[in-house]
Amino acid sequence: MPLSNIQVIIMIAVAAVCTFATRLIPFALFGGKKEVPKFVKYLGNILPTAIIGVLIVYCLSDFTGGDVNVIAPKLIAVVLTAGVHFWKRNTLLSISAGTISYMLLLHFVFV
Repeated sequence: MPLSNIQVIIMIAVAAVCTFATRLIPFALFGGKKEVPKFVKYLGNILPTAIIGVLIVYCLSDFTGGDVNVIAPKLIAVVLTAGVHFWKRNTLLSISAGTISYMLLLHFVFV
């Protein structure tokens, strides 16, 4: 069932309001304060690592079949991502290297 123009406009408006609200809330909460609360600083330090950990667990969670063509490219990409990150300490480079290597392994090596 195709969406009508009104439905598309409503979906875009809701997405725009949600996006705007997520950018506005921090300014509304902290207003003109110069000092960021300690709890927010703590979350800013700990959440990136926690999110990466959750993504790794999610990525490696579907090994139920035990198929080498599924497991091997993921493990190789994870090891390569970690290696590049420890070597260069550049998040963008390490994520790019892992993603590109996984896609190349998946499409050309482990077919």
